[in-house]
Amino acid sequence: MPYEPPTHRVERSLRATTGARVVVGIDEVGRGAWAGPVTVCAAVTGLRRPPAGLTDSKLLTPRRRTELAGQLESWVTAHALGHASPQEIDELGMTAALRLAATRALELLPVPPDAVILDGKHDYLGAPWQVRTVIKGDRSCVVVAAASVIAKVRRDAMMAELGVDHQDFCFGDNAGYPSPVHRAALEEFGPTPHHRLTWSYLDALPRWRHLKRGRSAPQAAAMEAAGQLGFDF
Repeated sequence: MPYEPPTHRVERSLRATTGARVVVGIDEVGRGAWAGPVTVCAAVTGLRRPPAGLTDSKLLTPRRRTELAGQLESWVTAHALGHASPQEIDELGMTAALRLAATRALELLPVPPDAVILDGKHDYLGAPWQVRTVIKGDRSCVVVAAASVIAKVRRDAMMAELGVDHQDFCFGDNAGYPSPVHRAALEEFGPTPHHRLTWSYLDALPRWRHLKRGRSAPQAAAMEAAGQLGFDF
């Protein structure tokens, strides 16, 4: 299916209206998974022409994503990844876990950003960062698309590694996301140390339901507020 290639339009706008020189694109992966961390990539590309075929990672085949990520990691001006563990997700809730992972990524960049382009409509990052949210930014903005591809490929590789010790779960195939094989393994063996224990999948597993952790009142309130803003958990 044909699609429009991403551009530097938003980045140029930020530079023109705010005087920003270093503009970072941010995208996350793993938000809807049952297992594994949530991973955020922060990327800086400047205004150079990107590698051919760059787009939202979800529109690419696994093989093409891997090829493109290899090109991007040497093409971008800088990039860094931040992670929030399943335990941190359970403890903090997803919004705060995303903020934590994004902050870790931003703080690893060699130069602090003047502005951030964040995929989606919900600003989970906030102050002190100057943030511009862009719906479908991973498809329309070069810098966010680059972050999208790198984040997806790197997290998939991480999940495949974790799956070596949990082969029944096939993390190398499903990356910790819902799948029939993943569900069957959960029903038989229960959650691994890499699973999120506040997630609702445990409600459908009578044998393991006792392991589910509840959310604290502040977490629940934050989750509800984020949901009202259209943030998809």
